[in-house]
Amino acid sequence: MLTREEALELVAKYNKEPFHMEHSETVGKTMRWFANELGYADEADYWEVVGILHDIDFEMWPDEHCVKAPELLREAGVSEDIIHAVCSHGYGLCCDVKPEREMEKVLFACDELTGLIGAAALMRPSKSCSDMELKSLKKKFKDKRFAAGVDREVVIQGAEMLGWELDDLLQKTLDAMKSFA
Repeated sequence: MLTREEALELVAKYNKEPFHMEHSETVGKTMRWFANELGYADEADYWEVVGILHDIDFEMWPDEHCVKAPELLREAGVSEDIIHAVCSHGYGLCCDVKPEREMEKVLFACDELTGLIGAAALMRPSKSCSDMELKSLKKKFKDKRFAAGVDREVVIQGAEMLGWELDDLLQKTLDAMKSFA
């Protein structure tokens, strides 16, 4: 399996924009937090690598997102289970690879949400989510004009896949991001 550093190097091969690299790291760290929180601590490295790799093809091939990724990942010798996990975060949007494992459902649910939380954090005087409360996050989530590129329906669908209330997903993802803010 790839190390965290190797995953970051692989993503950097196809992503030059600092935003995309930061997003990959954010999702990776969020996935690591969830692995530990949900009882998969022995798989935390794996969850983080999947989170880092999830948008490997997005910057250079946005119209082929989650379609080009398998080719890039196979060329790098990445295992088929990681490829499935990476592609599953685009289920229903850009591919038909369904999230099956809990880790894949978490990735599907929190990918978009990390973007919303990051955007909301930039609007705060602290420029951080460390002092953000669920109430504030929910207000931003309900405002469709705020971070309009974030697909709220994907977040809602992700919570449903996991069998969680939306508030639980929002709070847990916020807690994850606070852990490394």
